[in-house]
Amino acid sequence: MNNTMKISLAAVLLFAGCTSELDGKPAAKVADAKDAKKPEPAKDTKTDVAAAPAKTLKVDPATSSIGFVGRKITGDHSGDFKTFTGEASIAGKDPKSVSFSVETASVTTDAEGLTEHLKGADFFDVAKFPKASFASTSISAKTGTPGATHEITGDLDLHGVKKSITFPATITVDDRGAKGTAEFTINRKDFQIAYAGKPDDLIKDEVLLKLNLQFAG
Repeated sequence: MNNTMKISLAAVLLFAGCTSELDGKPAAKVADAKDAKKPEPAKDTKTDVAAAPAKTLKVDPATSSIGFVGRKITGDHSGDFKTFTGEASIAGKDPKSVSFSVETASVTTDAEGLTEHLKGADFFDVAKFPKASFASTSISAKTGTPGATHEITGDLDLHGVKKSITFPATITVDDRGAKGTAEFTINRKDFQIAYAGKPDDLIKDEVLLKLNLQFAG
């Protein structure tokens, strides 16, 4: 067995024995994004109950966060984006849509060297792709996932690749505004981020996304 094979085998064994924040998190369902115009929702034919008017709320960056966790053989690394915007549309107590956009150059992590590496061509390539965004195409009530109240489907545009993703979320709406939280994994290679890492410190394909968004009128 040559040295490269020994390193690879040791890496696999070490990787298998490590715990991670990604463990047990749901994986988003991923499909090709559809650019076709969404069909108009069916109109309510009832006349005795007026539909609640929709209103648009803006995300509050001071109380919100868009973060992620990546996993290497040697352990997890966490990060987030410091600059982002977003909005949600609600009708009464019902969430209708949500969207947000981040400036990829605002990424920060728990390691200074990693932060600079993520900005480069191996990862986010912020010079070429300065923004990443998400826009929902449907939000439905869902109780099948423990702790989740809704299922969100929408288009994630990351690293120049747009994919439709579906993930569970917890959404609450009250008189003060709306709040949405979600934790789910995506495969970075679906978005053509394929840097493998060092032979003795490989990087897992799955990345945990952590959304904590607060919206106010």
